[in-house]
Amino acid sequence: MKQDRLHNWINRLTNTGIFLFIALVYGVFNAQPSSAETLFEAPAPGADGETLTIYSSLDTHLSEPLIKAFQKLNPNISIVYEEMQTQDVYERVVNESDQSGATADLTLSSAMDLQMKLANDGYAQPVNLPDLENWPSWAQWRDTAFAFTFEPSVLVYHKPTFANLIPPNSRAELTKLLRESSDKFFGRVATYDIERAGVGYLFLAMDEKNHRNIWDLVSALGSAGVKLYSNSSAILQRVSEGQFALGYNILGSYASNWAENHPDLGIILPSDYTIVMSRIAFVPRVARNPELGTRFLAFLMSKEGQSVLSDQVRIPVLHPDIRGERTAHHLASNHGSQLRPIAVRPSLMVYLDQVKRARIVKKWNEALRDQ
Repeated sequence: MKQDRLHNWINRLTNTGIFLFIALVYGVFNAQPSSAETLFEAPAPGADGETLTIYSSLDTHLSEPLIKAFQKLNPNISIVYEEMQTQDVYERVVNESDQSGATADLTLSSAMDLQMKLANDGYAQPVNLPDLENWPSWAQWRDTAFAFTFEPSVLVYHKPTFANLIPPNSRAELTKLLRESSDKFFGRVATYDIERAGVGYLFLAMDEKNHRNIWDLVSALGSAGVKLYSNSSAILQRVSEGQFALGYNILGSYASNWAENHPDLGIILPSDYTIVMSRIAFVPRVARNPELGTRFLAFLMSKEGQSVLSDQVRIPVLHPDIRGERTAHHLASNHGSQLRPIAVRPSLMVYLDQVKRARIVKKWNEALRDQ
């Protein structure tokens, strides 16, 4: 229990000088944050090759097709895949880099802000990747941090609930619906808890940047008795079953996968604007085997690796030469300028600033109570 309280305290201090000191102390007492380690042995018979270590926030079972495809091309390489929370990825890289001088060979994380802080603070190294001349300029930073997915934030809804009602297509329409039909939707709307879900906080921060009336929407959510969750699956399950009618700012990659097996789940990319987040990868500065980390990263960004991500992992990808439903090309063709991808830039770190975070959380809580 004490350890949990300490962990929560550290989360609140992420971008301060105090955090850096506490992180070192915390590392002494808890050098191994919670993670699930899986060994993918080299497929070549009797292989005595090298071992690649990856720290990742992407579920192991989702990553397996990508790992298997890489090992097919590199049959002498074993892979240690450590699945962990995004904050743990951050802490492991910082603690191990500063204390032992060696860490993972590659990190993959959906926490864009934390990944950019690591890169900007010198915990990542520049790498030379082939065939990236057509990669979007906003999706890479100084040959160091690379976006490799293209995942919109969406509105999900229960189709039977809207059988005789047009679902909202924008934030203004959603606000109006919640204000005018509060009885029908009270207690049946959900979104992320921004104090527990990093992606939820990032999406709301981008909302504030893009939508001048976002706090009217948050207030309408509060009036509708919005339910808050720390993950996507809890919301998607309840919307698909009809317990909830709507879910706001849900990660589209998870929603589209869920909808394949739950036909009552509808998905809308808001027409006013659609925020798009990306997972970021980099090779740590003190990677044990940076050559292997770079090789896997090159595969991840290649046409073959991106095809595996799109077709088998079922996450939308960025590669400009790949076509299909789960691609940036498809989304851009259908939604054009309404897409607002979050750029891989140090400006992301502003969302880690504790004063700004406290201000947004305070406005969030006040707006939810404003009924």
